Amino acid sequence: MTTHDAVVEALADPRVQKDKRHWRAFAVGEIPPDWPLISWIVNDNMLAKDGEDHTRLRRLVSKAFTPRRVERLRPAVVDIVERLLDDVEREAAASEDGVVDLKRSFAEPLPLTVIGDLFGLSEEDRPRMHRLVNAFFDQGVAPEEAFAIFGELWELLTVLVETKRAVPGDDLTTALITARDEDDALTENELIWNLVLFISAGHETTMNLIVNAVSMLDSHRDQLALVREGGISWDRAIEETLRFAGPAAYLPMRYTAEDMELAGIHLPKGEPLLLGYTSAGKDPERYGPTAGEFDVTREDTSHLSFSRGRHFCLGAGLARLEAREALPRLFERFPGLRVAPSTGAPAPMTSFIIDGLETLPVRPRP
Repeated sequence: MTTHDAVVEALADPRVQKDKRHWRAFAVGEIPPDWPLISWIVNDNMLAKDGEDHTRLRRLVSKAFTPRRVERLRPAVVDIVERLLDDVEREAAASEDGVVDLKRSFAEPLPLTVIGDLFGLSEEDRPRMHRLVNAFFDQGVAPEEAFAIFGELWELLTVLVETKRAVPGDDLTTALITARDEDDALTENELIWNLVLFISAGHETTMNLIVNAVSMLDSHRDQLALVREGGISWDRAIEETLRFAGPAAYLPMRYTAEDMELAGIHLPKGEPLLLGYTSAGKDPERYGPTAGEFDVTREDTSHLSFSRGRHFCLGAGLARLEAREALPRLFERFPGLRVAPSTGAPAPMTSFIIDGLETLPVRPRP
């Protein structure tokens, strides 16, 4: 499903479910264990639950992402942003050509630090976590390598749980463990699976939102000037980035729980559905003839990048906060910043789940 109306209809229809047991081919053993997307199907986290199971898991973590709690993170986010900008400044000064990979030096460590602090991930484990999560989203990785990577990711999070169980902290991992051990609300598998979801989605998507926003604004300098001068808000620029180049392109998978009509098409029970969020954002039926253009001045910057309904992204507020503090400070510190590809345009990531760039080489100073 790629049109805006079709995606909205699918998200709202209770006959479209997330539990893999509704997928006929999977239920009868037609999907091999080395299928490249198997880890996205067999997961046992909130993303793959329906009804009361989904409500139960969502309730356990929703308190960590209330607007009030997210807002309390703002000073820490600002401090992280400023430290990273200092690092970018030093790195550019030490570089022979003044070029820095902004993704590696800024867009990656910001959400990784925020989500690492939120879940109590040790400093030494954070680079390893990013490497594993990045590969988890990469459809260019061979199936056997993907299995090994996922096994390593599971092991890392298992050790995190063991560590926090032995020495609890003021973090969300400890809170989930408490729910598991005291209330028996989470199975051990659900505990690890939900850590996979929150930690991976919590930094991969925000990282690429920042990268995509910088790339879009650099290629539309008149719009960047308008935002920097206050003619258009940074919030509007971020929402337009989410509409036009949101980091979540497709998110496997949903299934038809019964025979149904969807967007005028008959779908039998047990079929998988793949919803195109970024394509929905560029639908001319929804956004008019300029839907395929990045334009921070457009009136309607609504989008589906954080999904809608019962599976609306819990971390949406945190992602917006990080982008809102990162982008204006980046361009204030480096008003002449330009993307500086050495061999053409930056390559897109080899992922259809995430819409982003492999690198973002920039020259912070003219």
